[in-house]
Amino acid sequence: MINRQNNVLTTAGRKLALMQFLIMVLTVIICTSVSYILLGVSFAQSAFAGGVIGILPNGVFAIKAFRYAGAQASKKVVESFYSGVKLKLGLSVFLFALAFKFLVIIPGPFFTTYCLAVISSLLTPIFYRN
Repeated sequence: MINRQNNVLTTAGRKLALMQFLIMVLTVIICTSVSYILLGVSFAQSAFAGGVIGILPNGVFAIKAFRYAGAQASKKVVESFYSGVKLKLGLSVFLFALAFKFLVIIPGPFFTTYCLAVISSLLTPIFYRN
């Protein structure tokens, strides 16, 4: 019974996290495509890099955060959320550092796509209903 309850409790969160991830990917694809069509390859590359930096840490967090569920695993749930947030922040910093060190970044499309990807994940509950 406990395993079934844990599956029910985590299913809704996992579905929402998957929808957030898919909407973020769609946002990045749209932003990259628009940048390519209107501004060219270098703008599209910058937009794509910003989008990837928005997507990857959130995906890692979702995997880490929804590992446990239920009252019996409440301590593990809290620990996995805290460690997921720390990992997300650290990965974000690392990816930003890599991008600025090794890529030629055009700031406008880079930060616009990053911000839109992050904001789109926050707005997902408005568009997605269970």
